[in-house]
Amino acid sequence: QPNAMGGREVGGLANMLAAHMDLENPDHISAVKTYWNAPVMPKGQGLKAVDLFNAIGSGKVKFVWIMGTNPVVSMPNRGQVERALSKCDMVVVSDIVESNDTLNYAHIALPATGWSEKDGTVTNSERRISRQRGILPPPGSAKHDWQILCEVAGKMGFGEAFNFTHPSQIFCEYAGLTGYQNNGKRQLDLSPLQALSEVQYNGLSPLQWPF
Repeated sequence: QPNAMGGREVGGLANMLAAHMDLENPDHISAVKTYWNAPVMPKGQGLKAVDLFNAIGSGKVKFVWIMGTNPVVSMPNRGQVERALSKCDMVVVSDIVESNDTLNYAHIALPATGWSEKDGTVTNSERRISRQRGILPPPGSAKHDWQILCEVAGKMGFGEAFNFTHPSQIFCEYAGLTGYQNNGKRQLDLSPLQALSEVQYNGLSPLQWPF
């Protein structure tokens, strides 16, 4: 769980928006919509993991993209997860291995980078942001998750909003969101970091929020 807090910060759960903003709060929804010029916003919370696989099994969810996890092994009720994935119209799996229990159900497998190759930031449980620098180049045709997402977004017609070439650009844009319409209401405010240059980002020392 080296980046569990970081995942929550950026909205990596189905029941929250990025920057610790609330899907049930109209002001938060409006702030994210305006900041990112996003015309379509969720109407409420999404499906959590168990509910998601139940929805896949019932045919309600027809496309799933699994990144950085192996739910056939890690989820409860393995049989239900396998039945759901076997029925799903499209299963995309990003992983760092050539085969595993979940990849057996993938229609599309995308080679991702592992821990020693990743380049970005992580946040631990005491809210300390640490700069992570890869020590090995990505093997073969593997790409970082953010690169894969940007390429897919481009194919979907959203290239202008996902034209990042370095993780520092993503970090700075996200840091700006944490301070947008914040006015001291949320402790997660990384806006002092939103103007970091690539050199400053690369040299970032661990720091704990709130600053």
